[in-house]
Parts: sequence; structure tokens; C-alpha cells
Amino acid sequence: MSLLTPQRPTAGAHTDSAATMVPNQSRAERTTSFTVADFPTPHGREEEWRFTPVDRLGALFHDAATGAHLRWEQTLPDGVALSTISLEEARAAGVPAPSDRAAAVAAAHSGGAALLEVPADAEVDEPIRVRLTGEGEVVHGHLVIKIGRFARATVVLEHTGTAEYAELVSVLAGDGSQVTVVSVQEWTGDAHHLAQHDVVVGRDASVRHIAVTIGGGIVRLNTNASYTGPGGSFEGLGVYFADAGQHLEHRLFVDHEAPHCTSNVEYKGALQGDTAHTVWVGDVLIRASAEGTDTYELNRNLVLTEGARADSVPNLEIETGEIKGAGHASATGRFDDQQLFYLMARGIPEDEARRLVVRGFFASVVARIGVPEVQEHLMEAIELELSGGAA
Repeated sequence: MSLLTPQRPTAGAHTDSAATMVPNQSRAERTTSFTVADFPTPHGREEEWRFTPVDRLGALFHDAATGAHLRWEQTLPDGVALSTISLEEARAAGVPAPSDRAAAVAAAHSGGAALLEVPADAEVDEPIRVRLTGEGEVVHGHLVIKIGRFARATVVLEHTGTAEYAELVSVLAGDGSQVTVVSVQEWTGDAHHLAQHDVVVGRDASVRHIAVTIGGGIVRLNTNASYTGPGGSFEGLGVYFADAGQHLEHRLFVDHEAPHCTSNVEYKGALQGDTAHTVWVGDVLIRASAEGTDTYELNRNLVLTEGARADSVPNLEIETGEIKGAGHASATGRFDDQQLFYLMARGIPEDEARRLVVRGFFASVVARIGVPEVQEHLMEAIELELSGGAA
């Protein structure tokens, strides 16, 4: 199958497979709640859990505090404040409610939320960095990132070590702000990480959320975007590389309720090794009130070896025809032998040729991370994965 980038549909066009991919239950109807009991423990037959190995995640669904914490290291540029607030204060600030049991458990038992706050009108030139290191325990965490009106900032959130970690991250982007949030999952192979990241985009605000997942035994990251006023822009980007035995799952929900907003989602993944499994599910809902919406989502997967499996499910619900454009595309294919032959015919050794092809596959997303050291580290990590995988 060709891995050429699909063409973007013209304004008002409906993509070819949307009619057969609409979920059994509209995303507008799914439960959201801070009450853990409102979410039964998943058994794997639910639509939203059918790809996930829930039988290995029981500790993260258990409704009880553990008292354990990840080790925090942070780099805070001048003007950026870090504090702790209660769940009630987080809710009063506009934090969206959890949409699954693990996120509800994280909110209920994190002992409050860590609040990273950038004041209004601030221009933070250096990245705000938070590094979370697990030490083998069951941990619940809630982080609120609040960006003031017309502020500009980049936040890099790194996950390392090992843990059973249920996480809720709430990004509140004030009107007119410009925000980039980079979440890096680089756990050891025995870590399990269930996360919900919510992005609330203010009027005329611009938010870019980037997920980088290259480590962990099971990682499932739900990213939800919503808008509080017209003119908002959301960009959801992702890069993931699954090796033998890993399950990496990314789910996105973009809820267009405000008019004249835009969203663009682009995720790229590579897989190698027996039982490597990736899942990407992209849901976009354009409500009747969201006239003038312009949205597109794309997922591409590169399967490098036999025995790896990539599931890709784009979903698009449209409740109004008064939009600028809406579409989605998905492609999964094997390593392009013609590209490899082309490079080798010009004297490039096979291993180096494979690395060049994979680097080129990821380049369009990696280049938009905007943090040079993260970009460089990511490409080094991908090359390390390639060198350790099966030929």
C-alpha cells in the first residue's frame, strides 16, 4: 500500500469511509464525571476499550489512594509559578471532567493537583520542563497547566522510569494565548501508563499538543480538545515507535462546539518486532453550533517487520453543513523496498538506508515540535530502536 500523503478534501467534502466508521455511540453522549463509580471497571468489550489489554491494568482502575508519587524535577523560567491546588479549586478553574475510569481515579486520588501557571501577557522564551520518574509503584497524578490571556509558552512533560501511572493533565489556554505542550513517554518496558490530556482552547488562542511515545509496556493516551470561543486553533501531533511486546495507544477527541475554529491532527507511527501493537483512534465532532469549522486528521503507520499490528480508526461526526472543510485519512503500509533499493544503488549501506527512510517518514512531525533538544533526542531514540530491532 502506498504511503503517499492523501490529498486534503475540498471545502465541504465528506471523506469516503466516514459513514462506515461512525462510532456506535456519539462522542457527545459519552459519560464524563469526577465520580469514579460512574465508570464501571472496563472488561475489554466496550467500544472505547476493545483494543486495550485491560486484564493487565487492574491496579489503575482500583478506587483507592496509594500515597505514592513520581519523582519530580522541574525547570521553571522566570515568571512561571508551581503550586498545589485542591480538586475543587481545579474544577472551579474550568478543568474538564474525566472521560474514563482511570482518569477519574487519577483525579480522585492524586491528593490535589499540581498547578503550573503562566501569567497573562507573559512571553516565556525558554521551555518549561517537568520530568516525572517512576520508581515501580502505583501512582495517581493530576497536573493543571494554566496559561494566561495573550501569554506564550512551551511546556515539556517527560515520563521516565517505571510505574503503574494513572494521569490527568488539564491544559487551560487563555484567550489569545499561544501554547505548545510536548508529552514524552519514555518509560522502561515494564511500565503501564493510562493518561487523559484535556486541552481547553480559549477565544483566538492557538494550542499545539505533541505526544511522543517510544517507551513503556502499555501506554494509552487520550487527548481531548475543546473550545471556549470562536477563533481557536488546535493542532494535535504525535510520533510513536512500538517494539516487540509493546502496546502504544493514542486516542483523540476534538469537540468543535464554538464557531469558526480550526483543528489539524497528524500522527505517525512505526512498528517492529513480534506482537508490537499500536492503536490510533481519532474522533472529531462538529456540533450544530460550530459553523465555519475547518478540520482535518491524518494517521500513517509504517510496519517494519512481520508480527506487528497497527489499528487505525478515524471517526467524523458532522451536525452542520455550514463548514469550511472536514476530512480524515489513514494509511498503513510496509517498508518501501523501492526507496531502500534507490538509496542502496547509490552506495548507501542497507542499515543507513533504512534509518534515512524512517527519519524521512517522521520528519514532517518532528520538525514541528519546536524544541531542538527534544527533536534531536527523539531521532536518536528512534535510531536506537531501529538498531535493536529485527532486520
